[in-house]
Amino acid sequence: MGYFYIFGTILFTVYGQLVLKWRIGKFGSLPEGWKDKLIFLLQLLVDPLIFSGFISAFIASLFWMAAMTKFNISYAYPFMSLSFVLVFLLSVFLFQEPVTVHKVVGLSLIVIGIIVTSQSL
Repeated sequence: MGYFYIFGTILFTVYGQLVLKWRIGKFGSLPEGWKDKLIFLLQLLVDPLIFSGFISAFIASLFWMAAMTKFNISYAYPFMSLSFVLVFLLSVFLFQEPVTVHKVVGLSLIVIGIIVTSQSL
């Protein structure tokens, strides 16, 4: 059951990041003036999908608390790096973000690190 909690944490974290990127991209760039920035950010907060991203982060936190009851943090935390991998892969498909050698090498090192640390249970 502990791995389910870690998976839930990753899933809700990834959802939150992707939906925030998608919806915020629809609103455009942050304005220059501080009053305009404040209005812009408040408009973002009332968008239902952006709000769902915040709720998703809260749910991810609940899953993470449950995971902490099952594993040492030094064992469980490296799995959170899988969110980097998933966000990268999904952003390539959803947002047509570029794939570079540096990103692939970096993500490969993350996955190797997860494999190495997962052997320590």
